[in-house]
This record gives sequence, C-alpha cells and structure tokens, in this order.
Amino acid sequence: MPHTIVTNTCEGVADCVDACPVACIHPGPEKNTKGTDWYWIDFSTCIDCGICLQVCPVEGAIVPDERPDLQNTPE
Repeated sequence: MPHTIVTNTCEGVADCVDACPVACIHPGPEKNTKGTDWYWIDFSTCIDCGICLQVCPVEGAIVPDERPDLQNTPE
C-alpha cells in the first residue's frame, strides 16, 4: 500500500523527492493552507518502500497508508 503526503502538513522540505527510488513524488501546483510548498505521491507508481517516511523531518507529513482524503492530487 502506498504512503501518503499530508498536503496541509507538508512544508516543502523535499528530502523525500531525492530519496525516492521510483520518482513518484511531485510538487503541488500552489501553496498549501500553511502557505508552504508541498509534494504529493503518485499512488500508481509508489512501491511502498517507506524511504520517504524515514527521511522526512516534518512530523506527521507522511503517513504509511494510502489516504487520498489527506493528499491533494493535481488533476
């Protein structure tokens, strides 16, 4: 099961982007409700390796479940 980046918790640090072995993490199109950049995980590409969760310094920004209700995914 893919992981999820919580849109309104993410602070745009982007350590997860460089760490992801399958390049499934992409920038959001605009700022989140905190006014920061944010990223989202493409569930169809994610291999559930958990590296993003390990490297993210923002507590609660990534959850180890597929939760589309917590992650804005650009159309």
